[in-house]
Amino acid sequence: MDTGRVDINQVLMQMRTIKSQMQQARPAETHVDRQGVNQINSQMPMPGQSTGSVEQSEPPSFGEMFKSAVDTVNDNQKAASGLSQRFELGDPQVDLPEVMIALQKSSVSFQAMTQVRNKMVEAYKEIMNMAL
Repeated sequence: MDTGRVDINQVLMQMRTIKSQMQQARPAETHVDRQGVNQINSQMPMPGQSTGSVEQSEPPSFGEMFKSAVDTVNDNQKAASGLSQRFELGDPQVDLPEVMIALQKSSVSFQAMTQVRNKMVEAYKEIMNMAL
């Protein structure tokens, strides 16, 4: 038997184990997500609220925020590609579920970015068609 190949039964067992762990951890995960959202919300100033610092910096421009989002999507895709390549080359520190999750994250982030781009193009077209 070729020892370089992955045993399908072992992969299926890993996937079932991960699924059962996710199902058991789902309520705790929701609690953590809410805490994270509350923490982020508490750090963001409300409109008209002072940030508490003496110097107020300008909020980032839309272009900067969009570039940051594109860079994040690019980083996700590079990381997923790197993990996939390491798995294909037989790196024992990379397992299939980790690769699949990274690939799905990169796919979802790319799809979200594409939808935002489509909405921006649609909004631009609407603005250009407005009567002055």
